[in-house]
Amino acid sequence: MLKKLWFQVGVGILLSLLIIKYFVSIIWVFDPLVIIAKVIFIPLLLGGVLYYITEPLQRILEKKNVPRWGSILAILLSLVGVVWIFVAIIGPPVTNQVNNLVENAPTIAKEINHLKDNLLQEKKNLPEEFQESIDSATNSLQSIAVQFGKWVIQFLQSFFQAMFLLVLVPFFFIFMLKDHEKFGPFIYNFFSGTRREWIKKTLADIDAVLRAYIQGQFLISAILATLLLIGYWIIGLEYALLLAIFALFMNLIPFIGPWIAFIPALIIAFVQEPKLVIWVALITLAAQQIDSNVITPNIMGKTLDIHPLTVITVILAAGNIAGFLGIIIAIPTYAVGKAIVKNIYATRKQISEAVTKSI
Repeated sequence: MLKKLWFQVGVGILLSLLIIKYFVSIIWVFDPLVIIAKVIFIPLLLGGVLYYITEPLQRILEKKNVPRWGSILAILLSLVGVVWIFVAIIGPPVTNQVNNLVENAPTIAKEINHLKDNLLQEKKNLPEEFQESIDSATNSLQSIAVQFGKWVIQFLQSFFQAMFLLVLVPFFFIFMLKDHEKFGPFIYNFFSGTRREWIKKTLADIDAVLRAYIQGQFLISAILATLLLIGYWIIGLEYALLLAIFALFMNLIPFIGPWIAFIPALIIAFVQEPKLVIWVALITLAAQQIDSNVITPNIMGKTLDIHPLTVITVILAAGNIAGFLGIIIAIPTYAVGKAIVKNIYATRKQISEAVTKSI
């Protein structure tokens, strides 16, 4: 019986559950390490994102025989210039719009409550199935009205906390620009033979996936945000720049992000002038169609080759597990895992074919 597969699998499952049980009971021992990891993870993540965004510029400069220190200095000066432009040109209107939004948050909440009251008054004149839909909608509107002002304040607090964490970002960023070629050899040089080649190929695939996703997604988000900004300015929507910047970050989340960015624009349009809701919806729809049919196919292509249903499932699961940060890193993490699994499968297939090959 000990050699039966079902018995071995059962014993393996039981041992795994016991290990998990006792690990959970002593997990408090690892709390200091978890705290350190949380403090380091976000700056490391942002440093990696900056590296992949600026790496093409470094590659171009070094192809023109610019030394490594020169390319790093040029990139840092370029980033300082971008930040200066943002602070000097974009910063004041963004600050004004944020202040106006905070001041007008109670008014916006009042308008949402007014919409709820109007829906309740008209509910009796509608069929029963519409009444149930209105009940659901008014409950949602009431929740939005209560949470809107609190959400704005929490968003600003989180923004300033994130700015505080950025102190560590330049350290990781410069280190990656300087020594990024040494990371792969540092890992695969511990091994030899076919295992070394497998790890080398896997690391190269991971690098290619992250490079394609980060560079492509940021470029797509920037183009979409620009299209939305132009559209909002044309129709005279208030807080157009602030909404476009919000859309820039939300569009980093595939499929779901653009709809998250659409909700505050819809609310602002309704409060400003109800007919603007139609124009905001048309602008968003046009931008999404341009993205789906023109921008994304030409920039991303089929690099990640992930089905849309898989993307939505992964994002929802990651959001429940790790919140907003989990949503942001869900797709690149899944793509990295997929690259690793594909390499494992390819290696196992080669071994299987070699074993079964007739001599």
